[in-house]
Amino acid sequence: MESPVFEEFDPAHDCECPGCVHWRRVLPHAQAGRRVGHPASAPRGLALARPGGTALVVAAAALGAPAVPAVAAQPAGPADPADPIVIAGQSTATPQGAQAPLHGPSGVPAGPVKASATTRAAIIARAEAWVAAKVPYSMNAYWSDGYRQDCSGYVSMAWNLPRNEWTGSLSSYADPITKAELQPGDILLFHNASDPFQGSHVVIFGGWTNAARTHYTGYEQTSPHTRRQTTPYAYWSNSAHYVPYRYRGLTGDTTGAEPGAPGPAAPAGMPFPGAVYFGPGANNRYVTELGRMLTGRGGARFYAVGPGPRWTEVDRRATRAFQQAQGWQGAAADGLPGPLTWDLLVTGRGRDIPPATSVPPSSHGVPGYPGRAMFRPGAENAHVTQLGEQLVRKGFGRYYTSGPGPRWTEADRRNVEAFQRSQGWRGGAADGYPGPETWRRLFS
Repeated sequence: MESPVFEEFDPAHDCECPGCVHWRRVLPHAQAGRRVGHPASAPRGLALARPGGTALVVAAAALGAPAVPAVAAQPAGPADPADPIVIAGQSTATPQGAQAPLHGPSGVPAGPVKASATTRAAIIARAEAWVAAKVPYSMNAYWSDGYRQDCSGYVSMAWNLPRNEWTGSLSSYADPITKAELQPGDILLFHNASDPFQGSHVVIFGGWTNAARTHYTGYEQTSPHTRRQTTPYAYWSNSAHYVPYRYRGLTGDTTGAEPGAPGPAAPAGMPFPGAVYFGPGANNRYVTELGRMLTGRGGARFYAVGPGPRWTEVDRRATRAFQQAQGWQGAAADGLPGPLTWDLLVTGRGRDIPPATSVPPSSHGVPGYPGRAMFRPGAENAHVTQLGEQLVRKGFGRYYTSGPGPRWTEADRRNVEAFQRSQGWRGGAADGYPGPETWRRLFS
């Protein structure tokens, strides 16, 4: 009996059906001489040649291969943090279209458009628009704004270019820069000249996410749809081949300062410097500028002093109030400014922080004292934060390693105890839990 002849069917490299998209992810690049077939018409499997010319096709499922998953249409809305993350060595192939004009609503090419100057804030805002809409990845389809729905079309859109470019032509609109010079709105580009459809990709840089500059916020158009996620520098795979570029049409470009270096107030209209400049431990001019913009948008009531260059819980509360005023909730209103929060503040758009409507509580005849129940183990409320901030102002914050914050901790109790002892109290009068007299003296 003759040995069976095995023939393997590979997915077409330019097909957008769910089957081909799936197999391009999990299969190695097809070798020369292998037949390219379509999974819909010839499911991946083994063809066994029998004597006499007949053949038996063994389905992939029968051989233990995974079934091809169905790909559902993605609804519009904010980016889903549960979306699968591409890890090193498993990057999704990103085939792309060539240079092409913009396309109108009817799907026909639109007329020529003149390239216009833009700002970093505008680039990030345009990038965020596709993230919010979850624009599906495609190298053939065009979104309602006329740009092709692949990685290079995404950058063409964000940079407001006059046509759809590809990874081999985007550099003609930009200048190479160094890693140290990267700022939001720049790109990280890898063009594989030897095989443009294998590995070539481009990502929009959205700002560093850590002080070591090993990770950044990356905006990219990849399967299944546009995403924004923390990305290792320069990318998950082929990292050494990515080159930073800066669009030549930028206006009002400024160079950012180091996160820990205070400086003069930032000029109005400056681009978002990156998430690393905000949060516990931050001390720089961007924190001051954030506070200045927040006080002008209804957040002055949060600042008893300042704003200043050192990040405090007051900055977080004021930022969160502004985010909540936009109708954001959850992680979108965490009190840490992102590119969209910054853009709304810089441009004066969005809703202002509404005025406080609640009357400060009082107990035992002491104005503002909310009662002992607010300061017990497990308590979490704004009064704990208010207490902690006042302790720090009075010089009794030595036990805080971070914060203060809204959750009552042992650090709060020990700081209150230190204040009570400074009043000459001992025993049960210095138990670390603020009573009305402690409150009155602390806030007098």
